[in-house]
Amino acid sequence: MRKSVMALAVTATVGFGTIFGGTSVRTEAASISSLKGEQNKIQQQRSDINSTITQKNNQITDLQNQQTDVKDEITRLDKAITDSTNKINETNAKLESTKAEILKLQGEMEVIKDRIEKRNLLLKDRARSYQETGGMVNYIDVLMGATSFSDFVDRANAVVTIMQADQAILKEHEADKQELETKQEQVKANLASIEKMAADLQNLKQQLNVQKAEKDKALASLKDQENEAHEGVMDLQEQDEILAAQQAAIQKAIQLEQEAQARAAAEAAEAAAEAAAAAKRKAASSSSSKGTASSGGSSSVVSSGSTPGVSSGFWTQPAVGYLSSGFGSRGSERHVGVDIANRASVPILAAADGVVIRSYVSSTYGNCIFVSHSINGQVYTTVYAHMSSRMVGSGAVVKKGQQIGVMGNTGASHGQHLHFELHKGPWTQDKRFAINPVGIVPLP
Repeated sequence: MRKSVMALAVTATVGFGTIFGGTSVRTEAASISSLKGEQNKIQQQRSDINSTITQKNNQITDLQNQQTDVKDEITRLDKAITDSTNKINETNAKLESTKAEILKLQGEMEVIKDRIEKRNLLLKDRARSYQETGGMVNYIDVLMGATSFSDFVDRANAVVTIMQADQAILKEHEADKQELETKQEQVKANLASIEKMAADLQNLKQQLNVQKAEKDKALASLKDQENEAHEGVMDLQEQDEILAAQQAAIQKAIQLEQEAQARAAAEAAEAAAEAAAAAKRKAASSSSSKGTASSGGSSSVVSSGSTPGVSSGFWTQPAVGYLSSGFGSRGSERHVGVDIANRASVPILAAADGVVIRSYVSSTYGNCIFVSHSINGQVYTTVYAHMSSRMVGSGAVVKKGQQIGVMGNTGASHGQHLHFELHKGPWTQDKRFAINPVGIVPLP
């Protein structure tokens, strides 16, 4: 059966006597009032289950809403990651462009450095000349050596030109140095800015990826929780179906009990009338007549080799074959029944008189039938699984030895066999009432 999220067991106890062909097996627990009490208990359990199903459905809706919010957040993060990736690509392009500019500026700076170096040599030569010739004194000597006023003017103009040239050299030298420093600072600033922008964008992308990974994980967790809640609802619905089936079985038992009481009353009245008539006849005549009665067993006639003979007592063997697996641990799993295997498609028989609780197809049991029995006031439940076909439906009254199906290999089965379970009490999802049928039910 499907794994249950909540270990909620179906705890209804169907304590009733079964009536077949005028044979009444009654116990105190099978009284109509007791059966109605059991119905009320089951109805309360069904109400609790339906309330839990409603809570589960509300939980599923809440989980779906949370998933929608997370998906919206993931979409936003995907867009942000795409934007950051585009910006990183743009920044990397700018970085490459800046590096190209840096190479160009470095070339220009080399030219400037060369000019500065040459001027430095020239200025050093001038400085040396000043030291050797006396600097400005040399210019005065040049002026005083004029032979005429016209020569003086020419000499003065020459001196001014030389001095202006020296000043121009100094200014150009300072300007080149300033330009070199400015370009160096500009290159450093641009490169640092772009590198910082690229690093910031990369960090942002990493943060966004971390956030997206967290959201993906959260979404996966929410989906798992939703699937688990759906499984829980399915388990609860299945439990409710079993409870409903047991309710129907109890209602059938009540009907049988009422019919039995009516027959008992009629038989009592008929017996009283017959006793009165007999007494009257006895008083009128000295002779009496004796009636004869015969009774025979109602065991089903079975074909030799295909069905086991119907045993006396409460239980009979459910199928012919050999015991291929017993009750208890089987590897890592708990095997709560016994397996009767046979290569032939042999009939499956009801192990005792009872009412069919449920007849359906299970994902694990395959074609299966649940039957409730009341024996000496004790409720038992038998399960017949992996059948190829079923011959009785839910609510049917079955007799011991009656064919209810055919052995098969349906559901989670490996090879043709009957998986037979015996529960001392109702069938529950955790199968806590399962007992070993060996020594109770006749087996191969």
